[in-house]
Amino acid sequence: MLCLCFGGGAVVGYFWPVVRVGVLALLAVPAVFLAARYRIIAYILLCATCLLLGWWRGGAYRTEVLRYAGLNGQKVTVVAIASDDAVYGTASQLTFEAGHIVVNGRSMVGTMQISGFGVPMVFSGDEVRAQGKIFVARGNDVARISYAQVAVLKKGSSPLDNFRRHFAAGMQTALPEPLASFAMGLLVGQRNTLPIAVSQQLQMVGLTHIIAVSGYNLTIIVHATKRLLGKRSKYQYIATSVALVLCFLAIAGLSPSMVRAAVVCGLGLATWSYGRELKPSALLALSAAITIAFNPQYAWNNVSWTLSFLAFFGVLIVSPIATKRLFGGREPPMVLAIVIESLSAEIMTMPYILLIFGQASLVSTLANVLVAAFIPLAMLLAAFSAFTGMWLPILAGVIAWPAVILLTYMLDVVTLLSKVPHAYVQNVAFPISGMVMAYIAALFICLVAWRHGARVHKMI
Repeated sequence: MLCLCFGGGAVVGYFWPVVRVGVLALLAVPAVFLAARYRIIAYILLCATCLLLGWWRGGAYRTEVLRYAGLNGQKVTVVAIASDDAVYGTASQLTFEAGHIVVNGRSMVGTMQISGFGVPMVFSGDEVRAQGKIFVARGNDVARISYAQVAVLKKGSSPLDNFRRHFAAGMQTALPEPLASFAMGLLVGQRNTLPIAVSQQLQMVGLTHIIAVSGYNLTIIVHATKRLLGKRSKYQYIATSVALVLCFLAIAGLSPSMVRAAVVCGLGLATWSYGRELKPSALLALSAAITIAFNPQYAWNNVSWTLSFLAFFGVLIVSPIATKRLFGGREPPMVLAIVIESLSAEIMTMPYILLIFGQASLVSTLANVLVAAFIPLAMLLAAFSAFTGMWLPILAGVIAWPAVILLTYMLDVVTLLSKVPHAYVQNVAFPISGMVMAYIAALFICLVAWRHGARVHKMI
């Protein structure tokens, strides 16, 4: 409840950015003295404290974001650090996201999208200067610049960035296209190199989430590790999971959804290692509060952050309830467990996707059943192929053939299902009230199942 109050306060700060309200958080002081005798009053004061702290954090950040409105449409000079490798976008412009922004010599918050000309390539970690007209953006970025004159001031020399580029090069060496790009999407959510036709087919069959930077694939990896090593050795499970999380972050980068996924997995592993277990609802609320405290904009208009939490709700809460109903106290096979988790994540994200994008796939359930069960194996084989391409390129083509077979099967299924008549519906008018009712129904079903004894027990 405290975490939810903090997040709600950050949302309030978006509409009423009052930065001095944090002083009222001193309500926590009397709560400490009242906790022993008047517990209810202490709880109310603590909730009010978290609400005011979230309001203060969100209001202060919103005030900083509003500075961009005063620069809207003006020609500015921006110095920033590239957050990802550039790709060629509209009108053959180099397009990339950047953070650590300085506009006309003044530090600014958030991230912005920069598109322009002037250099052959911009890599993640490069310090760049962009001159052009700045415009306020909606969505994950607070601003954007198009048709800018871009110059690289300093090359990035981060070992993680170098490792990420070598890993991608190893994947290209081991696997042919479009399998290499599809494998990078499965592993780290890299979609900018995926052919447009393949990306559209994945969208038509409702499998875009498997190549999205949402941390969902990271969850699958940790869950699979738990099923393999959790009962054998606690040390092996925790050590392997931590190593996989760190390696995954090194390759994928620190995007909002990846940070959230790392927080969720880290909290789950930490509590499990001490013989404890956080309730899934508390785990989600705590990770949401931590990421919102880091960047309140996540809770305002970050679509990927919202989809990521909805997917996690499906995996951590809806999936165990469905598993309990279908298998009782027995643990299902890994393949069926992955299918249930994928369908649960899809059910929770579908109303929001209909509201935001107005599109739906009528074959998504079948696609998840035929493809999602093979994602962990495909990720393992693809990663092994990429490392082979990095260190033993002369043998990469031979060693990577299992990955080639499996990835080809997955793409063939996607291509076949995308050709089903009327399988993809666009321009669906789905109102906010419909989304709200859908999630109320989902919560009601979960509550009824819980009241009948289907307790949720899910450790990461």
